[in-house]
Amino acid sequence: MVLDTHAWLWLMAGEPTLRQEAVAVAREAAAAGTLHVSAISAWEVAMLAARGRIVLPQDPLDWVRTSVERAGVVVAELSPDVLVASARLPGDLHGEPADRFIVATARRLGAVLVTRDRALLGYAAQGHVRVIEA
Repeated sequence: MVLDTHAWLWLMAGEPTLRQEAVAVAREAAAAGTLHVSAISAWEVAMLAARGRIVLPQDPLDWVRTSVERAGVVVAELSPDVLVASARLPGDLHGEPADRFIVATARRLGAVLVTRDRALLGYAAQGHVRVIEA
């Protein structure tokens, strides 16, 4: 399982709007050591905090480290395979790099993506990535 950045933030905040199905599957994946976030999500969290779009209870790097440890999240690296795959995604997906990296990570891992992003849900509807709606 790969969490989109907003799903990771919601999971860590205990966000009640996160669908219970997504929470249950995320807990199972964490217990199995298969709950992932893309490394780009750490960058997105830091950028959101820097721009004042989110408020974290601690420094962004400390938040990432704590949330990875606490939630049993594995940070999937931005390997050359993922970076190149993000430029070669099939179908029609917008050019926003972070979303492309996250989708490419899920595809490379053969994992389901947890997201509420409408563009990514639409991409999944094309049959190019499996999703659970956050």
